[in-house]
Amino acid sequence: MRLKTNPVVMHGDDGNIRILRNRHGIPEITANTVADLMRGLGWVHANDRQLQTLLTRMLLQGRAAELLKADDALIAIDTYMRRMNFLPDPEAQLEQLNPDTRRAMDAYVNGFNDWMNDNGPAFEFKVVGYRHPDPYAVEDCLLLSKAIGFLGLADIQANMEKFLVELIQKGVSEKKLKELFPCLTDSIDRDLIGKITLAPPLVPEAVQWLNRLPRFSASNNWAVSGRHTRSGFPILCNDPHLEVNRLPNVGHEVVLRLPGNVLMGFAVPGSPALITGRNAHLAWGLTFSYMDMLDFRIERCRDGKYYREAGWRPFIVREEEIKVKHKEALRITVHENENGLLEGDPHKEGFYLTLGWSAAKGCAAEDFNAIIAVMTARCVEEAMTLFRKMEVVSMNWVIADTRGDIGYQMSGRHFNRPEGVSGLLPLPGWEEKYACAGFNDPDDLPQVFNPPEGIIATANQDLNYLGRSNPINLCMGPYRADRIVHLLETGKNLDVAYMKDMHYDLYSLQAERLMKIIGPLLPDTAKGRILKTWDLRYHADSAGAMLFESVYRAVIDVVFGDHGVGRAVVDYVFSETSLFNDYYANLDQILTKQSSAWFDGEEREALIKQGIEEGLRVDPLPYGRTRFITLVHLLFGGKLPKFMGFDYGPLGLPGCRATIPQGQIFKNAGRLTTFSPTYRFITDLATDEVHTNLAGGPSDRRFSKWYVSDLKNWYEGNYKVLR
Repeated sequence: MRLKTNPVVMHGDDGNIRILRNRHGIPEITANTVADLMRGLGWVHANDRQLQTLLTRMLLQGRAAELLKADDALIAIDTYMRRMNFLPDPEAQLEQLNPDTRRAMDAYVNGFNDWMNDNGPAFEFKVVGYRHPDPYAVEDCLLLSKAIGFLGLADIQANMEKFLVELIQKGVSEKKLKELFPCLTDSIDRDLIGKITLAPPLVPEAVQWLNRLPRFSASNNWAVSGRHTRSGFPILCNDPHLEVNRLPNVGHEVVLRLPGNVLMGFAVPGSPALITGRNAHLAWGLTFSYMDMLDFRIERCRDGKYYREAGWRPFIVREEEIKVKHKEALRITVHENENGLLEGDPHKEGFYLTLGWSAAKGCAAEDFNAIIAVMTARCVEEAMTLFRKMEVVSMNWVIADTRGDIGYQMSGRHFNRPEGVSGLLPLPGWEEKYACAGFNDPDDLPQVFNPPEGIIATANQDLNYLGRSNPINLCMGPYRADRIVHLLETGKNLDVAYMKDMHYDLYSLQAERLMKIIGPLLPDTAKGRILKTWDLRYHADSAGAMLFESVYRAVIDVVFGDHGVGRAVVDYVFSETSLFNDYYANLDQILTKQSSAWFDGEEREALIKQGIEEGLRVDPLPYGRTRFITLVHLLFGGKLPKFMGFDYGPLGLPGCRATIPQGQIFKNAGRLTTFSPTYRFITDLATDEVHTNLAGGPSDRRFSKWYVSDLKNWYEGNYKVLR
């Protein structure tokens, strides 16, 4: 039995479960209880997103080389996952699920397995010889939650902190570093940091598999109170910015109907929850918080042990077996201590880092207790209390309800750090004063309820001022958030149509800020005049936008390459990492200073002029012609002829790093990837409707009519209405 044209009726624990597709292809599930809804959702995810769900599971379990093929890249990604061991305590986690949550999660996996038992694996799996998947389990949901909390979120911070170590080892001055990292309050022990041996990064081919996982990165969400809206009720909007050059989409839309309540929104296949959505009383949306959940410690190692003042201590040793298809299994040894996971071989004398993640032993069960309860919550204060309990996934949650309230709550937990410790530098693990002192009080996290201005907007900016625990020391720039607030403050009688325009607004406050410096220095040439008269909007036909990007990159090469780390390092950051795409505002704050240690005594204007000269050497093209992407199939992307239709494109991606629709295109380990709105969600609490579009479609089945059925809406700015 599959979901096609006719409704599917299943037996639930409390009456029948009815599943149908609406005219947009979105599954609608009707049941009498949340548990039966989740059973239907599990069944639907097996029907629509089996490939995504099971491929994600095998990667997170570290079993891809066993189940797919004997491949060096898959062995590398399996090794990474086994080392990380995201769910070390599944039994303890299961015990922390409250009874309602456990019923819902059991129902979800039962629904998924019912479909699998009736229909078997997807044909793509049969092609690669994966014919007998293990039953899906509640532990798999918990593992997915833990991995989402780290991959694309916490590991971005880890990459930047290790890059900071490399900058110190390359001799970049403390003055320059503290300008580049304003939260870096620590004194820098160059001698000790210079001794650190950093572990080699994952090979690019393995990173490409890592990028197939649901990695959250950047997003926008906002809510306005009824006094700003035409309807007199709050409006809430969300657009998660994830990788869009993939099929299927990271998320899956669904409508869930209970007696007297309707839930609509965006779920991650493999997980029984709506991470963005609304019910009859409440709406919620999320963005990445940029909470620093990591602490690196330096360990002095020899003979398999690590140093403490009282003597040398043995590491906790964990053996992992990695099975390889049709080949002998491999064995790896993992070393851990009280500070975290060792990144190095302790049998080779030296100094290595240990990675401590505040959610390593965090309770994924609490996250599910919260997010499942939110689906039937009735007011903002109730939802804020629930989100505050989440430990693993750190997000900015914006909430609105039919009572007229709006609110914001950060979730997640971070380490309590001693005074003067920023969290950005690795510290000596043998010094007792740096031992873990527990975690923040959830009540101290950034939060706000009914702010006097009647506006809440988050876009990955610094929100420490809304709390007491200062969880953020690196984040994105304020440009998108400031633009959102400006448009909300200056608009009158705000309505859904106005919010749709905001979702597609291409004006850049970053360009406005930097052009105040660049504009007066532009030459009176054809190219200079094109850039000088640019309207600061990233329209596809704009040559000014293209020239600005060229000049901006050239200025970065001059200031931070020639006068800092060298152009080769800048090239590496741009071509092999996402560091610039996350932390570009750290560079901007230096470029906008009249004087800086990075200028090496030269006048800023002279350096900017050099960047302008280099940047204007390109031929001006319409911006859109530099922005093509192809949406590639999760398993077969780039491997099959285009006419077979597994990949879709090319499409021109609108926007840039600082526009509300953040349209970032970059390479990570040589693979083209993106940050862009993967889903757009608008709801006016005066109605029972949501307005949405999604980059893709409901199904991961290439030959389904719903494979890319919403892509045209997403690209052209049209919204479907769900109710």
